[in-house]
Amino acid sequence: MENYTKYRLKSSEELSDALAGTDNIFVIACNKCFKEFTGEEEPECGEFEAFAEAQGKDVTGAVRVDFLCNKVQTLRKLRDAVPAGTESVFVISCGLGIQTVADMLPLPVFAASDSIPCRGHHGMALTPKACDACAQCYLNVTGGICPVVDCSKSLLNGQCGGAKDGKCEADPSRDCAWEQIQRRLEKLGRLEEFRDQPVQLRDYSKVDHKRITEYVNAIREKRLDGFYGGVHPAEHKEMSEHADLVRFPEPDVVVIPLSMHTGKPAEPLVKAGDRVRVGQKIGEQAGFISAPVHASVSGTVLAVEPRRHPVLGSGVLSVVIQNDKLGTLDESVRPHGDIEELSRSEIVEIVKDKGIVGMGGASFPAYVKLQPGKPIDAVLLNGCECEPMLTADHKVLLHCADDVIYGLRLIMKAVGAPRGVIVVEDNKPDAIALLREKTAAYENIEVMAVRTKYPQGAEKMLIKRVLGRSVPSGGLPADAGAVVSNVSSSKAIADAVRTGMPLIERVVCVTGERVRTPGNYIVKVGTSFREILDFCGGVVGDDVTVKMGGPMMGVPQTELDVPVIKAANGIIALEADHTEAQACIKCGRCADVCPMELSPLYFAKYVETGSLQGLKEQNIMDCMECRCCEYICSSKIPLVTKIREGKAAVRGMK
Repeated sequence: MENYTKYRLKSSEELSDALAGTDNIFVIACNKCFKEFTGEEEPECGEFEAFAEAQGKDVTGAVRVDFLCNKVQTLRKLRDAVPAGTESVFVISCGLGIQTVADMLPLPVFAASDSIPCRGHHGMALTPKACDACAQCYLNVTGGICPVVDCSKSLLNGQCGGAKDGKCEADPSRDCAWEQIQRRLEKLGRLEEFRDQPVQLRDYSKVDHKRITEYVNAIREKRLDGFYGGVHPAEHKEMSEHADLVRFPEPDVVVIPLSMHTGKPAEPLVKAGDRVRVGQKIGEQAGFISAPVHASVSGTVLAVEPRRHPVLGSGVLSVVIQNDKLGTLDESVRPHGDIEELSRSEIVEIVKDKGIVGMGGASFPAYVKLQPGKPIDAVLLNGCECEPMLTADHKVLLHCADDVIYGLRLIMKAVGAPRGVIVVEDNKPDAIALLREKTAAYENIEVMAVRTKYPQGAEKMLIKRVLGRSVPSGGLPADAGAVVSNVSSSKAIADAVRTGMPLIERVVCVTGERVRTPGNYIVKVGTSFREILDFCGGVVGDDVTVKMGGPMMGVPQTELDVPVIKAANGIIALEADHTEAQACIKCGRCADVCPMELSPLYFAKYVETGSLQGLKEQNIMDCMECRCCEYICSSKIPLVTKIREGKAAVRGMK
């Protein structure tokens, strides 16, 4: 593969002139982009270091940086890289990288290289055509061949007469653009029409440089709004956001896995033949990071046996219950008093006993979050629902706003936080308006509308966006003085205190272009995916992918006979994607959109080569598998699959 972005070291004479009068130099080299990614470093850095030392110059150090023109990541990488005593910096890259460094460092910056014209342009486009963005397009006149870009001299009124054998006199390696234009117009029968055109004069006033600069700066500001990276996939919320929230019909049989949370599975408390009631504990917490499990219906236990799980696959111990449709409540389901009457420890104990977990995807036991062991000054409720298609949390906010707010107050009391913030993306204006009305009486609770951007709802992104703080690598939200909870979890906590009801049901959004009738339903835990999809009219077509969750982070399902679990906020049916992966071309898009400011292209490469040390050095364990990199990947590499393989390998290192 030929490099798209190119540069080369300046001549020895030019380098000698540049080095004259300098010493104690630091070298920064860009590992070229738009090339086949081999993981090997570019040689120019070493060549220049050797040349400088031969000139009697002291080199204080050198660094090679991927995508040097990515200002945010480069600033982070260079923050502590330049040693004390450095007097000047030499940059080996194309002009974009040199300008980036010059804007960033307070030291004199010198160019040690020249860009090699690639049709005169650099950038993200991977096509042989280029545009000079001159705001005065001639393509309609010239048959689709641009005289500004394709002619070396950017002539507007015909060829200069200096072409020889169809090649440009200024650059013999290039065809004469005007001969190409003439042949194209002749073929189209438009040559006489062109000859009658008035003389073209370049109108430079069409390029308003001030306006363009202001526009670019504004776009960059939006690009970094709240947190670095992220993507803007098509939302497709319209498929289900119009559907009212309704209760799903009671299933005849529920299959309740004893593992619906991060940590150890619960230990079964029932056996086949036992009678159970709604809300009865059927699985006991098996460790600190664990959660109890409760019956979602009343009836008879048919079996306690391994069943298929929507996330963990086959062999997960589950309680199978025949629903008697009586809805008989267990005696443990009773109110626990008002918030003012409960102590912090009592709230934590209730949340623990009722099996509340994070309902946004991770399923972390909520009671553990409520014992952070560090000062907390803010509780953030995630109402962003930034995943495309899903509308479950949106419906919770609209139909259960009072419960969500009450749950937030309980969390704030439990962790001793003086401030609560409900964060909602601006594509839900009705929820924002309702919540602001409902919280008007609470001076310490704020409703914050944020610009729609994926993955806005991730804990670390939310903390960065709302509080302007960064969670340290390997750290938890509590390390940044925050506790983050999903709005559905907050509602479940309110239910646990107000009514004593454990987490036995949740709102599930059923949607996707292959779902016949999308909708939003309150569903009992343990209800079959197949039963829910059949109720919604089934899936359309044969080549369909069904996921639990959204299209970005959802878990593909190979079978539909799996139960709704506590974290199942959505069941979506999409057209299957059979795109085949290609070789990485090192375009840098994955590094540009990674909200954790990582370089995902290295994860795929190091997994292929088995470099576990390389994976650790690239901080693979900080990846939250949001799939932004895979979404944007030009080569359609299954990056998240590679990342999961890499994480498993790193965990297994001795």
